Amino acid sequence: LSAMGEPSMDPTISAADSTAQQDSLFSMMDVFLISLITGLFTYWFFFRKKKEEVPDLPKMQTVAAPVRDSSFIEKMKKTGRNIVVFYGSQTGTAEEFANRLSKDAHRYGLRGMAADPEEYDLSDLSRLSEIDKSLAVFCMATYGEGDPTDNAQDFYDWLQEADADLSGLRFAVFGLGNKTYEHFNAMGKYVDKRLEELGAQRIFELGLGDDDGNLEEDFITWREQFWPAVCEHFGVEATGEESSIRQYELVVHTDVNMNKVYTGEMGRLKSYENQKPPFDAKNPFLAQVTENRKLNQGGERHLMHLELDISNSKIRYESGDHVAVYPANDSSLVNQIGEILGTDLDTVMSLNNLDEESNKKHPFPCPTSYRTALTYYLDITNPPRTNVLYELAQYATDSGEQERLRKMASSAAEGKALYLSWVVEARRNILAILQDMPSLRPPIDHLCELLPRLQARYYSIASSSKVHPNSIHICAVTVEYETKTGRLNKGVATHWLKSKVPEQNGSSSLVPMYVRKSQFRLPFKPSTPVIMIGPGTGVAPFIGFIQERAWLKQQGKEVGETVLYYGCRHEHEDYLYREELARFQKEGVLTQLNVAFSRDQAEKVYVQHLLKKNKENVWKLVNEGMAHIYVCGDARNMARDVQNAFYEIVSEFGNMSQPQAVDYVKKLMTKGRYSLDVWS
Repeated sequence: LSAMGEPSMDPTISAADSTAQQDSLFSMMDVFLISLITGLFTYWFFFRKKKEEVPDLPKMQTVAAPVRDSSFIEKMKKTGRNIVVFYGSQTGTAEEFANRLSKDAHRYGLRGMAADPEEYDLSDLSRLSEIDKSLAVFCMATYGEGDPTDNAQDFYDWLQEADADLSGLRFAVFGLGNKTYEHFNAMGKYVDKRLEELGAQRIFELGLGDDDGNLEEDFITWREQFWPAVCEHFGVEATGEESSIRQYELVVHTDVNMNKVYTGEMGRLKSYENQKPPFDAKNPFLAQVTENRKLNQGGERHLMHLELDISNSKIRYESGDHVAVYPANDSSLVNQIGEILGTDLDTVMSLNNLDEESNKKHPFPCPTSYRTALTYYLDITNPPRTNVLYELAQYATDSGEQERLRKMASSAAEGKALYLSWVVEARRNILAILQDMPSLRPPIDHLCELLPRLQARYYSIASSSKVHPNSIHICAVTVEYETKTGRLNKGVATHWLKSKVPEQNGSSSLVPMYVRKSQFRLPFKPSTPVIMIGPGTGVAPFIGFIQERAWLKQQGKEVGETVLYYGCRHEHEDYLYREELARFQKEGVLTQLNVAFSRDQAEKVYVQHLLKKNKENVWKLVNEGMAHIYVCGDARNMARDVQNAFYEIVSEFGNMSQPQAVDYVKKLMTKGRYSLDVWS
């Protein structure tokens, strides 16, 4: 270091005065400066080296990763289980099926457990063969456009990247899907195919449940063939035990601190009183309703626009995202169940899992009251599944009613037909069944154990965060219909939302909600043209899209053509957001507004008819303008008809055969230029 420093100091020395004092002074200064520079350089050198070498220190390499209590293998060994049923569930149905399969196992001298893949390390699948007569079953729902459910995302990612050897694994898959969607049962099919590719042995064929048909029947049909295949594979026989097995035990709390009792919270106790971000499915935000107005001018239906205040929540959303809302059941239905079963609904209780090793300690947050459970936690409006009828049958004192319930829960053709007509098509919920079977009076705690969880409802957000950063807008139509038995059934969420009238600091106008991210996104470049097709409440996300394009235009950005195809029944009855759309068109943001009034003339006119009418312009935007296409609304008919219209347009103007046109549209989807946000 001194050799490096010395030459730089030479000129200073040679230019110094020749007197002894000055020579001495400069020599001292010289030494001081050299020492200072040397010290600084030495410090920098070692500090720099130390910093660079930190990741390579042996100490850092020997630190063990924290041990995750996530081995389902160890849990199975500890509890004597040999069948694990994983579920990918968005609305609770796949979880319900997984629980049913795991409970079935005891009838064959086996022991099962249902498992959430999010809670375990799925790479342990390669070790399942360590357990005798072991089997992994996967009940996998498909969400949205062929996506895995939220809780199965990590499992899906692992499957895609894994190069594990699963040659010792035996498996079976049941998929839950809906044929009205483009990617029917994509997740179930993928899991089944990928496990085989990794060397696993399929012991029973893939089951494909269709929620557009009869999902329950599809599951029962698959299940009744699945278990004999398991028996044959492992050389076991059914024990003949068909008895009802309770999964939870009732504990009634007579002397309880009410501050420890759940009153509707989804996760943390008192989370509604003491709100803490981040907000999600287990920790929803209580948003105040600041606006709730009727959108339609007439007709029998009630279409509404709601605005939820998300100020100070730190919730962020993008146009195209979904807002999830946790509704409450109608208090009159809850009270009637309590009256029929002769129960004090304000009794505080807990349902505790009899399997102490289970991760799921309670079927819903406990301790709570029966009233809270039936209001906020349990689904009391959908027709119950056959396993609920089977378990309840033992409580019917009339032999005819008991036989009827058992028959509907059986796999016999006659029983399936009876269940379809008497429960599904008649839309009988649990209250209607109790009313129509006077001798059926089950203990309310067992009923609460059997009923599925009340699920959040998803709505396409009808606003842009660029324009409304502190509020989320919802567009919804109330669901109400008369059943074959003459009962009036009402949609849980829409009727509950309808009652949410804005008032100053009023708790009655609070809505538990969170945002679910979506792939339904505007093009990255504002100059890209967009074609939006959304009849009815399907217009919701496009209100947000148009708001955002208007904002971009105000920022001086070049905004491409913005084309909307909207449809409703009658121009003067249910034309939603009429004034807003007219204003956007007048301002030049909405370059085309095409509206189909389906019932204002003898012959019905729908959005697909308008697309075909404007086919030349549509093709030009898609082919030359590289437009992005968005479809929102009904999956069963509208989305399919619109897609067929695009096939025709592409075929005609692109000079393609039908298969080529189909392939062209599919490629648009793959490239993210044809997006769907549909429901059935």
